[in-house]
Parts: sequence; C-alpha cells; structure tokens
Amino acid sequence: MIRSMTAFASRTGTHGAHGWSWDMRSVNGRGLDLRLRLPDGIEGLEAGLRAAVTHRIDRGNVTIGLRLSRDASREELSLDEARLDRVLRALDAVQDRAMTLGITLGQPSAADVLSQRGVLAQEDSQPDPAETEALRSALLADFDLLLSDFCEMREAEGRALRTILSERLDEIGALLTEAQDAAEARLPVARQALRDAVARLGEAGTDMPEDRLAQELALLAVKADVTEELDRLNAHVDAARTLLSTKGAVGRKLDFLMQEFNREANTLCSKSGSTALTRIGLDLKTLIDQMREQVQNVE
Repeated sequence: MIRSMTAFASRTGTHGAHGWSWDMRSVNGRGLDLRLRLPDGIEGLEAGLRAAVTHRIDRGNVTIGLRLSRDASREELSLDEARLDRVLRALDAVQDRAMTLGITLGQPSAADVLSQRGVLAQEDSQPDPAETEALRSALLADFDLLLSDFCEMREAEGRALRTILSERLDEIGALLTEAQDAAEARLPVARQALRDAVARLGEAGTDMPEDRLAQELALLAVKADVTEELDRLNAHVDAARTLLSTKGAVGRKLDFLMQEFNREANTLCSKSGSTALTRIGLDLKTLIDQMREQVQNVE
C-alpha cells in the first residue's frame, strides 16, 4: 500500500542518569534527504540512525532531533581555593576599613562566602567509554520505536491518500464512459459537416480530384477520432489502480502517470469537435490536477 511522505513522531526516554526526547518529521522530497540535529560526544549514533532510516524510508525530507539531559545529582562540586583566598582577603580588607571608620560589620557566614561568584563550581562527571556505549545502544533501541511510530503515521496518511486517489479514478472512469458516448453521438454531426464542406467546394467550382478529396476527408476523420486517447486514458486508470495497490515507493511512477493523463486529456480537448466532449475533457483535466496535488505526497 502507498505511504505518505508527511508524518511526525516524538518519544522520550531515560537510561541511567540520562534523559532524552526525540522528534522526527518529514515533508515531500524528490529523494531521501535526512537531516540530523544530535548532541556531540556519542560516537556511532549518527551512523546508526542513518542506517535505520534508509532501511525503512525511501523518499522525503526527514528531520530528526535529539535533546539529551543529565541528572543533576550526578554533578560534582569543586572549590576554587585560589578564588576563595581572594574573596577572604577582600572580606578582611572590608572589615579593616570599616573599623577605621568606627563601623561594626557582621561576620559573613560560610554560605555567604560560598555564594560569591567563582568560589564554588559545578562539574559534570564525564562518562566512561562503557557508559557512552550503553547510552548509544539505549538511544538506538528507543529510536527503533520512534521510527515504527513514524512509519505507522506515514502508512495511515497513505491509506487516506489511497482513498482520495481511488475516488478520483472512479470519477475519471465515469467521465471516460461519458466521453465515449459523446464521441459516438457527434459522428452524425461530423459527417454532415464534411458533406456540407464538400458541397461548398463544389458550389465554389473548386476542381479537386476525387482521390485527393477522399484522402482529405479521411485525414479529417482521423484527426477528429479520439478512440486512441480514450483507450490510453482507460489504460492509465488501470495502471494507476495497480500502483495504488503496490507495496513500496511508487510516488515517482504515479507522478509520471499523471503527466501522461494530462497529455491525453489535452489531446482529447483539442480534438473534441463538440461542446459536450470539450466539457468532459475540461472536467478530466480538473480531476487530474487534483490527483497530481495528492500524488506529490506519495512516497
């Protein structure tokens, strides 16, 4: 069954002291354009993500974002002793200056000292290689679930697209039946028009050999015949139905088929020779344009 190129999925997860959130989205594209926004420091993660995506997705502009966080309880505190010494000396200088002016200041507490900028710093503990590898494995495992959700949404959108396209094909099929009837109904009118044209030539005294006249009449009849166009349009309808039931990426084939639909509809309009057939041809072009818009979303 066909799949849409438009989808969105998100997930959150944790492993040890790490937490993360994924978001994955895609829009239409001529091929597969994969864009990743990942944190640094997790070797092999990008390659694993690209391999997983290319295995299950053929077309679309796909964007994957990962936000990674670490539990604050794993952070370690460090004391900048040089900075602490400078702060303490500055406090002593303030006390001495206050005493010379006859001012008594309260003694600062340890919390006051530690709150001074630069005295106490927080350092993230660095994971060892084994921890990084475990985190990468956990992220890739969680991404598989995200990718499954993402593909399910593309398939659900594809089912909706298939319904819309099938309805348009039904309408095109009905118009082609009308076109066949209209083409047959115009034959008596076309024959009479040819007779009138020949009569006018005779009245005008135009001297044309009988065999040449027969050739011209035959050529006019061929130019006005729309049987081949209608047959090809019916064949295109059958081909489109087959593609809609085919598994895999068929968007390009459907897009090409829409061009062929449009070509035959244009020819039908140019050879119509009747108001009814022209109207049908224009209705066909409208339906074909609607299909082409939807086909742009098919993978």
